[in-house]
Amino acid sequence: MGNIIDEMMAAEPFRIKMVEPIKTTTKEERQRKIKEAGYNVFNLESKDVYIDLLTDSGTSAMSDNQWAGMMLGDEAYAGSKNFYNLKDAIKEVMGYDYFLPTHQGRAAENVLFQLYVEEGNYVPNNMHFDTTKAHVQDKRGRPVNLVIDEAYDAKKNVPFKGNMDIDKLDNFLKEHSDNVPIVLLTVTCNSGGGQPVSMENIKEVSEICKKYNKPFYLDACRFAENAYFIKLREPGYADKSIPEITREMFSYADGCTMSSKKDALVNIGGFLAMEDEKLLDKAKVLGVLYEGFPTYGGMAGRDMEAMARGLLEVVEEEYLQYRINQVNYLGEKLKEKKVPILEPVGGHAVYLDAGRFLPNIPKDQFPGQALTVALYEEGGIRGVEIGTVLSGRDPETGDHDYPELELVRLTIPRRVYTYRHMDVVAEAAKIIHDKRDEIGGYKFTYEPEILRHFTARFAPVK
Repeated sequence: MGNIIDEMMAAEPFRIKMVEPIKTTTKEERQRKIKEAGYNVFNLESKDVYIDLLTDSGTSAMSDNQWAGMMLGDEAYAGSKNFYNLKDAIKEVMGYDYFLPTHQGRAAENVLFQLYVEEGNYVPNNMHFDTTKAHVQDKRGRPVNLVIDEAYDAKKNVPFKGNMDIDKLDNFLKEHSDNVPIVLLTVTCNSGGGQPVSMENIKEVSEICKKYNKPFYLDACRFAENAYFIKLREPGYADKSIPEITREMFSYADGCTMSSKKDALVNIGGFLAMEDEKLLDKAKVLGVLYEGFPTYGGMAGRDMEAMARGLLEVVEEEYLQYRINQVNYLGEKLKEKKVPILEPVGGHAVYLDAGRFLPNIPKDQFPGQALTVALYEEGGIRGVEIGTVLSGRDPETGDHDYPELELVRLTIPRRVYTYRHMDVVAEAAKIIHDKRDEIGGYKFTYEPEILRHFTARFAPVK
């Protein structure tokens, strides 16, 4: 019996105790809704979405253990017991002694970059995601992407496509060392397709940072998924436990920013963790100003308790096996149907290659946005554009900051949807792909200056 169970581990390792109804709509209704939303899926009401793959941030289903912890919330303004439970969980999973709770990950980025970044500074990363890039630019810094070249080839199958290019980093620091206050590494690499970073690469980046005396931080919101890929793909780690791998990952960094809405399996919260107690004292000043008292940081005690328990759950190998398998299942279904995707499939999402999907739409008419709209109209599926719209404009020239990859991210919420939902998504994508020549581009009717993709409005290009 044990062997049969092992062979069937693609099935969900949990039972469903509560369900939330989702409604279906007609195509005509969806076409009307998306037009009213300015052809931006962020502006849709969730009740009008059938399968919501907009993000994995804050959309997880919490466990019975986490919900039980919610009932033990200590809502004291200062010194909540849940803060200390979270402190213990961070120490156990990541090894850091000091942390500042924040209401979510971008708040941790805001504090970190205020501590380090000044006008004109460069901030290297393997690949900045939207809020990280925006926070660097908000401090008048300049984000620099130094991911390996293979990351920009959507068809190339490389096991650790999120790796930082070590030679690029070394050469950049050699030339700009005086103007680089901090180095980041995003695990997994979201803008590059949810691709993992190898342990060897994390260690090498750490060594380069030590060589140039630069603080090294991980953007760790999907650290457990990255650790599972290391176990699967990197020689020497197959027999190591996920907790062992995660502790080694964090041991090479001086700290991390964390959006707990991803790999802490909660709906709100984040933190900034570090090894330096003196730096924490400086961070607390900013935390009080922007987030709240340092032992709650914009969260209720019950939220911190759920986060503490989620951090311990997310490193369970059985959960991670299910998580990665479900995402890969959708990727394989799309490949079977000849739908172009970024390969290999990453940890939290499948990325449609909008550039290959809609080659007739020029970049300045936003093929990723066009594909996102088409997915909603066809199947009520809400994905998100990870391309020219998200990338924004060059702050110096005002031109579109065209990325190397034009993608649509189909982000799988944790413990929310079944494999049958993945089948529906794949079938809808195939239908669109079969009539791709009928899809046109879009133009802005309203464009915010910062993080424009969240609230922009569009119209079809006639």
